[in-house]
Amino acid sequence: MSEDKKLSAKFFEVLQHEGVVAIMSWGIEPHIVNTWNSYLVITDDERILIPAYGFRKTQKNVEVNSTVKISLGTKNVLGHKDYPGTGFIITGKAKYIESGDEYDMMKNKFSFLTRVLEISVVNAKQML
Repeated sequence: MSEDKKLSAKFFEVLQHEGVVAIMSWGIEPHIVNTWNSYLVITDDERILIPAYGFRKTQKNVEVNSTVKISLGTKNVLGHKDYPGTGFIITGKAKYIESGDEYDMMKNKFSFLTRVLEISVVNAKQML
């Protein structure tokens, strides 16, 4: 993995399998919301785009404090020392996209979205 890349090949392998993604925000009040691995779209510059339908408390928190943490994983990818499953904790800066090319691309993939949660990755750590 190059120095400027934060997301490893193992991370992308995890995304090939379904699993729950937990998104934690805090600003007004701590809040956790969930989505699915298959809903994450990774841009060439390693931003994570997530279709948002609800996520209203998350948006209110992000307006106060843009730092978020996400947790994702799968039991279908071997982790460290061949552990049966692996996961990641990602720290990033979040904002919402409500128009533009990336919004349109995401709307074509996920017709239910009302906004797109964009997370710029600060750190990604494999946990298992």
